[in-house]
Amino acid sequence: MAVLKRLFAAALCLSSTLVQADLVGLPTVPFTASKGNQSLDLTRIQSIIVDSRYAQTKDDNGWTLIPPTLNEFVQTFAQDHNKLYGRYLGVQSGSRSVPESIFLTIGNNSEFKDVAGRWTSEAYKIEVKNDRIVVAGASPLGVWWGTRTILQQASLNGAKIAVGSGVDSPGWNTRGVFLDAGRHYYPPSFLIEMCSWMSYWKQNTFHVHLSDNLYNNVDIYSYERQMELYAAFRPWSDDPALAGLNKRRNESYTREQFDEIQQSCAARGVTIIPEIEAPGHALVITQWKPELAIETSRDLLNISYPETIPQMETIWKTMLPWFHSKVVHIGADEYVDAALTKNALVAEYNRFVIALDEYIKQESGKSIRIWGTFPPMSNYTNNISKDVTVQHWEFFEDNPYFDYIKKGYNVINSDDQFYIVQKYSTSYPQELNKTRIFHGNPDGSAWSPNIFDQTNATNNPPRDSPYVVGHIAAQWNDYGPNTSTYLEAYNPFRYYLPALADKQWGGKITEEQYDSIYPTLQAAAPAQNLDRTVRSKSSTILSYKFGAGHQPQPYGQGWGGGHHGHPGNGIRDLSGNNYNANTSCSIANGALKFTNGCAVTTPLTSKGNDYTLSFTLKQTSQTPGPLFTGPDSELRSGNGSSSQIMLVSAGNAFALNYSLPVGQWVDASLIGRGNQTFFSVNNGTEMEFLTKVGVNGESFAWVRMAVVAPLKTIGGGSWEGKMGSVTLVDHA
Repeated sequence: MAVLKRLFAAALCLSSTLVQADLVGLPTVPFTASKGNQSLDLTRIQSIIVDSRYAQTKDDNGWTLIPPTLNEFVQTFAQDHNKLYGRYLGVQSGSRSVPESIFLTIGNNSEFKDVAGRWTSEAYKIEVKNDRIVVAGASPLGVWWGTRTILQQASLNGAKIAVGSGVDSPGWNTRGVFLDAGRHYYPPSFLIEMCSWMSYWKQNTFHVHLSDNLYNNVDIYSYERQMELYAAFRPWSDDPALAGLNKRRNESYTREQFDEIQQSCAARGVTIIPEIEAPGHALVITQWKPELAIETSRDLLNISYPETIPQMETIWKTMLPWFHSKVVHIGADEYVDAALTKNALVAEYNRFVIALDEYIKQESGKSIRIWGTFPPMSNYTNNISKDVTVQHWEFFEDNPYFDYIKKGYNVINSDDQFYIVQKYSTSYPQELNKTRIFHGNPDGSAWSPNIFDQTNATNNPPRDSPYVVGHIAAQWNDYGPNTSTYLEAYNPFRYYLPALADKQWGGKITEEQYDSIYPTLQAAAPAQNLDRTVRSKSSTILSYKFGAGHQPQPYGQGWGGGHHGHPGNGIRDLSGNNYNANTSCSIANGALKFTNGCAVTTPLTSKGNDYTLSFTLKQTSQTPGPLFTGPDSELRSGNGSSSQIMLVSAGNAFALNYSLPVGQWVDASLIGRGNQTFFSVNNGTEMEFLTKVGVNGESFAWVRMAVVAPLKTIGGGSWEGKMGSVTLVDHA
């Protein structure tokens, strides 16, 4: 019960009675509660039962080719449930519900329909009685979304859920985000954590951009410089047909890694939609095969060159077996060249899209998506098939309603009203716009996926249009691979993506309701720790003192459970959290002496914002080395020939114009505050870590960094010095 009290200390009652029109969650759930203020206490649940009749059933109607079985979804739900409550409930097999159980099954219901009135496999019915819960999904995926409702309601209501029933159906079948991994690499673990987080809000699509070049205006450079500009193709294939295409082995995904990403995401109902960009944004391809380029714009493929389309077919032939989705994205964005007429480009562009559509369909049976670029016109000789889904992003490219929807094309709404550009932009914000989510309809009401234009309602199709596939919010990395950390791609979505997910589903959360429930649900989102939170009994997370009376001691009785089995000498955590550490270093003159690579190893890894990591130290030589190291970042005193204090994250170093003195004790602090990170010495001026962004190769801008605190190892490298104490608090 102590675990429950901590988990639900901030729980909110949804209303004074349990008779309500909706379960307030993210998304909201249509629900009719029984009268009499009745609820089910989920701590009474003794079993999770999967319907044996459907245990091996899969959803063949979604976007993934690797859908989990009902049993696999239920096993994952059990893991989430058990972690939430701190107790073990195994999954049992049965054909009916029993008292004190959660029964998960497949069922039919006439209300399992999207906004266009079509049956959807993602719908479910939830029925809560005084002693049990039954979730009957249209498919296993529908059941999965029902389990997200159970977890959310438990978190919001102190482990209780209202007695009653409701049918919940998503309005649109594509709901999620886009991430530009072409201009900035993201490790598999980050993409998997993002899927876990998105799944909690019932999003089902993670569109991952796998190739691109840094700048659109590559023609301002010499040919030699264009051949060196940053451009990347992220899949790493050993197939000789693609030898030389990927030149960045350490910023790539092997087939095994990409399989793991797709499998892990599919296990939580999220499909990875891969994109290989061409014929624009294709500098990585023309660096590999220069003869394929348009000479006046070398990031554009010359489609009229005889080998261009066959070469792209070779790339896709190699990559298609990697991709476990029914649809892939071929890019087809911004095919513009100032030296060529639009009509000439349109004809070639259409030929390119039509050829790849036919090839990919024949080779794999997959359909394709493209970015809205050249709307079909009656005077074009060859128009793109209506089997191709268009992803609209900007009205200067097309009018999605009049150019596509009215002509029978399916459209995904990625209008740039919800665009994010990392890390800097004069046109786009660095986080989602909350006001647009809740007031983005031209009439001032909440936005929904059929809203392409926030000011002119005539540009928006009806809410129930069958040609609006859904919505994907895009985040781009226009300004480089070295300007942000991995977690900074999560931060722009962090506060408002759950609200957007409610609208993508068709929920009815109000802004006031969202503000009241979001913190509780965010803290409970399972199978990820993108916030890099650390549990603590107080605002002080850890406290080590290395001076007199606090010297390292062998582990023994009285240490509690915080040493995690580390051998060697232990350092007691004085915070009360039992984050006890171990060390190979020794005490010298009342301080811990770091020499010969000795280290302190803690049971923690990283701490996200807000935080202050304070430590007293005396540097005894000019030899550079790490002060603190974790899986997400490293704080160093110098590197190579530099003596500057620097943070290293995502493979890049961000240095201050400051170096620690040698032979002098100082009180230092690493401070994470919002989207900024600082370093201070002796309570002096806070020095901010910044990154230099190249703007289209023509100018530069300094922008802020949000770097998590590294906690796993103190010392452990070539740095030489002494430390007297280390303290971490949860504020800045």
